[in-house]
Amino acid sequence: MTQRGTTATPAGRNGFLRRMTFACAWGEGLDGFDLGVISVALPSITIALGLDPVLAGLIGASSLIGIFIGAPLAGWLTDRFGRKRVFTIDVLLFIVLGLLQAFVADGWQLFVVRVLLGMAIGAEYSIGAAMLAEFAPSKDRGRRLSGLLVCWYGGYLVAVVTAYALIDWAGLSWRWVLVTSALPAVVTALARLGFPESPRWLLQHGRTEEARTIVTERLGGDAYFRDEQYAAEEQREGGYRVLFAKENRQRLAFISLFWACNVAPYFAIFTFAPTVLKSLQLHDEATGTIIVNAMAAIGALVGMLTIERLGRRRQLIPPFWIMAVALAVVGLWGSAPGIVVVLCFAVFSFMNAAQGNLTAVYPIEVLPTEVRSTGVGFAAACSRVGAAAGTFLLPIGIDSIGIGACMLIAAAICVVGALLSQVTAPETTGKGLHDTSTQPLREQARTTTAAR
Repeated sequence: MTQRGTTATPAGRNGFLRRMTFACAWGEGLDGFDLGVISVALPSITIALGLDPVLAGLIGASSLIGIFIGAPLAGWLTDRFGRKRVFTIDVLLFIVLGLLQAFVADGWQLFVVRVLLGMAIGAEYSIGAAMLAEFAPSKDRGRRLSGLLVCWYGGYLVAVVTAYALIDWAGLSWRWVLVTSALPAVVTALARLGFPESPRWLLQHGRTEEARTIVTERLGGDAYFRDEQYAAEEQREGGYRVLFAKENRQRLAFISLFWACNVAPYFAIFTFAPTVLKSLQLHDEATGTIIVNAMAAIGALVGMLTIERLGRRRQLIPPFWIMAVALAVVGLWGSAPGIVVVLCFAVFSFMNAAQGNLTAVYPIEVLPTEVRSTGVGFAAACSRVGAAAGTFLLPIGIDSIGIGACMLIAAAICVVGALLSQVTAPETTGKGLHDTSTQPLREQARTTTAAR
């Protein structure tokens, strides 16, 4: 077959993949920044706007509610109209909505703006990882996708430090704090200029010559095309009917449930981290909040560096049990010293983040190209149902059943995640996207368990 354009050299391919990884990672970092900044600003917002606990809970959960709407919608649009368009448009929405937060007059207006911002975040979950995975080589696909979550946790940590610096130390209004999310959005928008369409999406839509040209010019020609199983992509119909077909239902259930069990305790606890730590008699909640979020960023980095060596299952299952123990200690030991509380939350944060990398890896690897973004969007939405419910109910739960009971409920969620993952999680490390998205999950899980 005739090749068009100049074949990319290894150096050219590596440069392109680094730029692609950077552009996707900054999008994830932007998501973390936006969700992190509200956790510190919310107490000031509550006082300034006179919010009651219900409206404060709704604003805390607003972005999660938006993700529930935006992720499946953007996923369907991405599978239908291509990765490139939504990849570019989405980040522009971050800029506009980030700036709008400075002009809200009451709590309900802020709630609406942040729901819309959450829709943009949900779109990013559906687009960024899929875009990167469909270019990246199998040998380091997991590491690159894990890098997205490193930036997410890094963005969350930077947001927390920035918010405390601006509010507590510089004495600025919470409005300026929320507006800071527009700055990394501008950087992300510039980084995304000029990217081509995903060759796997083009192949799914019968545009073979365009796909081959992109692979040749950006990734290295026939050898890369063959080694990464691009030829196995077939023109197939997508959409929700295909996503819910028998061969995909179990995949969708697995990624939706394990993702929900990972994020529900995290968002519930850390959206209200200052409140939670204060309820546990930790007097310097600012330092405690920064420490536990720093441990999350470190955990994500360690997870990225070890994922290709440990394998997916080993990075998924043991952390669930460790998180359950850490939260149970906090829940059962009501009079624990502050250092114990911070240590338990630090362990939880570290393990949650190391495991959380798989929320950017498993959904991409187990779903076929024709419904990859649609399925990721749907799974992200399902995960945020639990996260939004927990975030909304936590301040109410602290007032009614107490912080200890809330922590025990979070520990129970981790136990559910561990049991689910033991039965259904496949081992996809080092396998091509075609293989990981076609072999039945239970068969992969049984094979892995038997081998051990």
